[in-house]
Amino acid sequence: MRLDDLPTESASGWHAHLDLLVEARHGRSVLSRNRHEGPLRVQKALYPEGDGVCQILMLHPPAGIAGGDRLRIDLCMAAGAHAQLTTPGAGKWYRSAGPLATQDITLDVAPGATLEWLPQEAILFDQARARATTTLRLAEGGRCIGWDILCLGRQASGERFTQGSFRQRLRLERPDGRPLWQESLHLTGSDAALEAAVALGGHRVWGALWVAGPHDAPALVAALRALDMQGTACGVSALPHVSILRVLAHCAEDARHALEAAWATARPHLLGRAARAPRIWST
Repeated sequence: MRLDDLPTESASGWHAHLDLLVEARHGRSVLSRNRHEGPLRVQKALYPEGDGVCQILMLHPPAGIAGGDRLRIDLCMAAGAHAQLTTPGAGKWYRSAGPLATQDITLDVAPGATLEWLPQEAILFDQARARATTTLRLAEGGRCIGWDILCLGRQASGERFTQGSFRQRLRLERPDGRPLWQESLHLTGSDAALEAAVALGGHRVWGALWVAGPHDAPALVAALRALDMQGTACGVSALPHVSILRVLAHCAEDARHALEAAWATARPHLLGRAARAPRIWST
C-alpha cells in the first residue's frame, strides 16, 4: 500500500488548509495570496532583511494536531521571490484513541525563486497516530533550504514513544514529477529501530537539512563536515541535485543548534546572504 493510500479516518477533527503565493513586485517579495480555512493561518509577514526577503510566521492556534485532524499547506513561490517560513513554537502530534492525524505540505518553487522552509521542531506524543508528507517541486534555477526535526515523546516529562505510529515522506521533484530525492519512514512505538545501532541507536530526536538548487556541493559539504556538532551524530551527503545533512540527538536543543549552525553555513553558499536568525526563535 502506498503512503497516499492510507485511510485518514478523519470524520471528526479539524480540517485546515493554508494556501499561499509569494511574488516579486518591484524588488519586493510580497505575500500576494493568503487564503486559509480552519485553524491554520499566517500570523505575520515581516521584512527584517529588507524588501527582498519576506519572512512568514505560520500559526496553528490549537497548538497541536489531534487524531482525525487534517492539515494541508500549499505554498507557491513565483519567479524572483524569496520567502523564509517558520513557526512561533514547536508543533505537536497529540495521542489518539484511534483516528489518524495527517499533515500534507506542497511547496512549489519557480525558476529564480528562493524558499527557506524552517519550521520549529515537532513533538510526537506517546500513542500518537500520524502521517506527514512534504513534497517540494523545484524548477530549474529555483533554490531551497529546508529542514525537518522530530522529537519522540515529551522529554521534559520523561515520556517515551512506546505506542502509536508515525509515517513520513520527504520528496524533492521537478515540476513534471521527476524525482530528485525521496525518503520515507514508518516507525511504531517500541520499534526495534529505536535502539538499533544501524537506525536511531537510542536517540529520540532526529532531523535533516536539505540544500537544493545551483550551488558548489563539494565546498558546501566540506564546510558542513567541518562544523562542531556537539551532542549529535551527524552525516552529510551530496546527491546530484541536493546536499543533505542528517542529525541524531538525545534532546531537541542539540538537534536545533546543529541544524541552525548548518543553515547558517549553507545560506551564504546557496543564497549569497549571511544568516540572520528569525527573532521568533529566541522568544
